[in-house]
Amino acid sequence: MSSVLPPPEEYERLAPRPGSPVWRAFNDPRMFATSGYATLLQVAHPTVGHGVHQYSSFTKDPWGRLLRTLDYVHGTIYGGPELAGTIGRRVREMHRTIKGTKPDGSRYHAMEPEAFAWVHATLGAAIVHGNRAFATPMGRDEREAFWAQWLDVGRLIGVRARDLPGDWDGAQAYVDRMVDEVLEWTPAIPEVMATLERPLPPDLPGLGPGVWRVVSAPLSLQVRVATTGLLPPRLRTRLRLRYTRRDEATFRAVAAASRAAGPVLRGRLREFGPQYVRWRREALARGDVANPSYAPQPRAAVPA
Repeated sequence: MSSVLPPPEEYERLAPRPGSPVWRAFNDPRMFATSGYATLLQVAHPTVGHGVHQYSSFTKDPWGRLLRTLDYVHGTIYGGPELAGTIGRRVREMHRTIKGTKPDGSRYHAMEPEAFAWVHATLGAAIVHGNRAFATPMGRDEREAFWAQWLDVGRLIGVRARDLPGDWDGAQAYVDRMVDEVLEWTPAIPEVMATLERPLPPDLPGLGPGVWRVVSAPLSLQVRVATTGLLPPRLRTRLRLRYTRRDEATFRAVAAASRAAGPVLRGRLREFGPQYVRWRREALARGDVANPSYAPQPRAAVPA
């Protein structure tokens, strides 16, 4: 196993505890609205994007992919130190097989430190920006405490201290640099957007084709505008994403409604993370969480 992973005796220190900044931030169900935003930032990285395109189950099994991602995030945060360490080893080991060739002939590997760190950074940045748009903006001290603990969580999957900035101001500058100098259109961008805009129905009792047709249109609209609305305009253009004045108005309305919903988030809605881990305990124990982004069947690369 890679030496970048922490030894088991460090799991207790690195895993979030109840009431800690990361524990509280990911517990807010309104942060689901940031999922597409974080995903687009991830797959706009050349290594991540081509890996997802060649290996991912995104288009064929979007709901399964979503569950695996939620298993990874919530299992790490709310499953306790031992499970957090186990998930870190699983994720690291699975990514060893994700490698290939880009259309320009250059090679990529999912174990590249920059790509690994970028995926972790986007999840944290999405929570900070998601709170600003859809909940309550974090204060400066709150952001710093959250980011510091998110770096600890990153250690559990092998993101080294030198791979990401140590404070939030540095993290913002890092994200800006990645947007300006590294992120680009990849074949995974339209695949992600197609999944958001035309989602397949989940396998749920009582959710027939007729019901899904009624609920999917407004749901997909909200998800799409929440995703593209959070992106920097310069990146939306580079990724070839449409975003109209009507989309902007919808984004503002969705964000305002989300912020206004804060007082009704009580009881179990305030404890989504632990509730989710209890619901998925069997899958987490089996190791379904091993690979949140990919499926192990590569396909040929396509030209950009």
